[in-house]
Amino acid sequence: MRTTLATTQIHRVFIKAPPQAIWDAITDPTWTVRYGWGGRAAYDLAPGGSFTMSASDEATAAAKAHGFELPEVLLDGEIVQSEPPTLLVQTWRRLMDPETAAEGFTRLTYEIAETSPGISRLTVTHELEGAPKLALLVAGDDPRMGGSGWPWVLSDLKTLLESGAPMVAGDWLGSGG
Repeated sequence: MRTTLATTQIHRVFIKAPPQAIWDAITDPTWTVRYGWGGRAAYDLAPGGSFTMSASDEATAAAKAHGFELPEVLLDGEIVQSEPPTLLVQTWRRLMDPETAAEGFTRLTYEIAETSPGISRLTVTHELEGAPKLALLVAGDDPRMGGSGWPWVLSDLKTLLESGAPMVAGDWLGSGG
């Protein structure tokens, strides 16, 4: 585990998929429930529009099985810039626990670029100034979360888009997620 974390984290993954498929997987709730934390995204993609991520029934059930409750809204934020299917800039706040919620909004940028036919690079830049607890968590360095964070979420997204199935089916809380 790192002792200090950068206030800006950049995570990059290459995915065998066109930019539109990646954009849809990030912004369409029928996709967002299938990977990562299994949340249901709701985007108003106009600048100033809202972003929320709500717990899916499966995520809520998995949390209860592990002895804790998820809030109805897991994440929220506001759209800063939206250029489908290549750029999404938004604010982002984690509401799942009081400590990270109190750190306030951070800035999240998704950049999607086709690097060759059928292969795209997804770069996630998360600006985390003033949010040290969130920085630890999204880096995948919070031992309470089994080493997940952006590395795990993006690996799961890549796996889903390339194979049609997530890395871990079912109880993601018990599997390092």
